[in-house]
Amino acid sequence: MRVTEQGMTATGTTGGLGRLGAAMTDRARWVFGVWLLTLVALGAAAPTVFDSLAGAGWQANGSESVQVRELAEQHFGGNSAAAVQVVVHSDTAAVDSGRMRQVIGEITDVLGRDSRFGAVIPPQPRTTISADGHTGILIAGANANTDDMVAAVDDRKAELTALSGNGVEVYPTGSSALWSDFNKANHDAMMKAEMFSWPVTLGIMVIAFGSLVAAGLPLLLTLAGLVASAGGLVLLNQMTPISVWAMNFAMMFALALGIDYALFIVSRFRDAIRKTGDARAAVTETMDTAGKAVLLSGSTVLVSLSAVLIVPAPAVRTMAVGIMFAVSFVLLATLTLLPATLGKLGRKVNAVSLPHVQRQPHRSPRFAAWAELQHRRPWPFAIGALAVLIGLAIPVFGLKVAMPSIAVVPEDAPVHRGYELVQQQFGAGAPGMLQIIAAQDVGARAAEIASATDGIAMVTPPQPASDGSGLVMLQAMPEVDPSDASMGATLDTLRDRLPDGALVGGAAAENLDLQQALDDYLPIIVGVILVLGFGLLLIALRAPLIALLGTVVSLLSTAAAFGVAKLVFQDGHGASLLGFTPQGFLDGWGPVFFFAMIFAIAMDYTVFLLATAKEHYELSNDPKVAHVDGVAHSGRVIFAAAAVMVAVFFTFALADPLPPKEMGIILGVAVLLDAVLIRLVLLPVLLRLAGHAAWWSPAWLRKVLPDISFSH
Repeated sequence: MRVTEQGMTATGTTGGLGRLGAAMTDRARWVFGVWLLTLVALGAAAPTVFDSLAGAGWQANGSESVQVRELAEQHFGGNSAAAVQVVVHSDTAAVDSGRMRQVIGEITDVLGRDSRFGAVIPPQPRTTISADGHTGILIAGANANTDDMVAAVDDRKAELTALSGNGVEVYPTGSSALWSDFNKANHDAMMKAEMFSWPVTLGIMVIAFGSLVAAGLPLLLTLAGLVASAGGLVLLNQMTPISVWAMNFAMMFALALGIDYALFIVSRFRDAIRKTGDARAAVTETMDTAGKAVLLSGSTVLVSLSAVLIVPAPAVRTMAVGIMFAVSFVLLATLTLLPATLGKLGRKVNAVSLPHVQRQPHRSPRFAAWAELQHRRPWPFAIGALAVLIGLAIPVFGLKVAMPSIAVVPEDAPVHRGYELVQQQFGAGAPGMLQIIAAQDVGARAAEIASATDGIAMVTPPQPASDGSGLVMLQAMPEVDPSDASMGATLDTLRDRLPDGALVGGAAAENLDLQQALDDYLPIIVGVILVLGFGLLLIALRAPLIALLGTVVSLLSTAAAFGVAKLVFQDGHGASLLGFTPQGFLDGWGPVFFFAMIFAIAMDYTVFLLATAKEHYELSNDPKVAHVDGVAHSGRVIFAAAAVMVAVFFTFALADPLPPKEMGIILGVAVLLDAVLIRLVLLPVLLRLAGHAAWWSPAWLRKVLPDISFSH
């Protein structure tokens, strides 16, 4: 294909992205300057990202349990689910001994110096002092919002635990302390995994490109996107609380997708520069073809994740925001900074090459032979791939979900030890105390009903509100651990039987209400993502059948990934090898969030394959050429990108905390299945079987849809 100096081709006028690429090349100094200023400005805030972002937000806004927390903060001195309990224990001294009273006084002083803690209630006989008298619980009311309470525990945890000694143990516990330790453990694990994944990624890039310069470009692009998104999240957090988990996920996705996009662009540029010898023309051709696929892929990722924003849970919403921020910056860098860099590098993109680099044409002979084999014998490939995917997807029908238990926190974390002490001394359900708030005139009746409810071990007498509001609070202790499957039924029964106007909350109830909200919104999110994903493919490809098939097979790989998750994390297959104890369920936010993430990644590869196939169909009008050349030109990129993603995600499987391990295994398996069985087997075979019908579109639809061409 001949490309002229003016950016015109034998097939027509250069498209908008091609002109953008040419402009970035012509104004490279301006592009570098703007990006440098942006990175300096946002990079100044980036180092504070993990200290600045919010640590809570795991709640269903508007739920009954959140109403109880708000009432407790207003009328009961902050004795809500966000209150902090500090456990003091001694094997040799009683709570009322001089030594223990001194420690309790020191704890009160530490908490009293921080305005975020409300009134401190010392251990009380028959309620917060154990039967043997050796364990007591101080309750510090929440005098701030849930995010600030987690931050307060972060700030004071070391002072409190330092009071341990001389046979006395001190452990902060409760929901705020749990999220403090939980966030720290997960942050440390994520950072270790990220640091381990970078050299692994660079090694894969060098093998894929055969050139240190070409291999380094994706990592530099990703680093720019990471710095920009980190600084952006810190600034956004000034306007609305952003979960610290948002940055954790953003780091992972920026690395994975940034490399994906750069791989596609750099691979196409190297082919174009080899043909034309002119850097500007090569950038124009690259952006006019691969650039469109990257833009469509990024749009698909953003659309998929935007569906999660409807869930009324701040932490879940802002995790999606974090990834969308990172993807947006990476996409922007791919469409501006990368073309400018490639335009300046020109043939130097192959500098510091390995010996075999010249034997790597863009049209891979091996993947071309693979596609030819599929074209001759499509049915064995189709049946084999479907059999494996359906077999792995079947277990998903037995998948159970629940909010994380204490098992996700390291055993040496202060909150874990405190949790165990509370259970040992007060009962299995003591860490999951339910709070009941009712009008004073029905308080006694509420206590009577709660005491008679199956699953409730003990109920405290009604305590009137401190402000004379006419409300009372009761504490109901369940018989089982808060993560036990029967807790949901106990909570539902209690709410059904209590007098009108009585509300039930507490940390355990907040988890259950959040889980219910996630379950309720999952079908809606799945439907929205499927419809929007299909719509984007239809707009880009202008081919209803292949757009539908691309969407359906992405759903199949997602189901297979969750089937594997059920076998590993619920049933415990391979648990000893991976070094964890199964909870008997998948963490509750997994289906909603991982579905959006997996589907986004799956559509990423779908776009790369189908955009390349459509480009060759437009040039040849031959479905065989579209199939074979589509695989031959995109196969190596998909394979290399998948190898990077699998390496990145599987490094998280090495983490000690369970949530990063779940994330790494589920996403890694999803990418592996999707790249190998879907993009390199099943979807190409479907192109073969569909023939011209794959690219057919009715006349009325062609008039409605924009005319997007992937050929240059």
